[in-house]
Amino acid sequence: MRTLFLIFALLFASPLTAFADSPTIYTSWKNNLAVNGYDPVSFFSGKPIEGKAELSYTYEGAEWQFSSRGNLELFKTNPSAFLPQYGGYCAWAIAEGKLAKGSPKHWAVEDGKLYLNYNARIKRRWEKDKSNFIEQADKKWPKILKD
Repeated sequence: MRTLFLIFALLFASPLTAFADSPTIYTSWKNNLAVNGYDPVSFFSGKPIEGKAELSYTYEGAEWQFSSRGNLELFKTNPSAFLPQYGGYCAWAIAEGKLAKGSPKHWAVEDGKLYLNYNARIKRRWEKDKSNFIEQADKKWPKILKD
């Protein structure tokens, strides 16, 4: 019975639930892929591309996939230049003091930094006051992972 409850809780928990000691890089419980398997370098060219399993690299405890050998090598030379802010968690949620997954489908590059949001509605809300939300999220990151 207890196992059934735990499975139910995991499946139906709110995506905005805060998790104690959450990992620095968001990955799905199904796999260890950062940015849901998208090539983090590709966002900076304006068109996110899904990575390939054969072009993967482990960094900060997560598996990063790339669409080309060139992007993989570029990432290796300076990973911090391509990492999504707040570990790939939703930028708006972090600003609000919550944890939620970030989606590679709802993204923005601002001042050379990659930000992900949970969904289109949240991204629209974030875009209305980006600089304030970024300022608030910067104050809460990474402390929020321990709260």
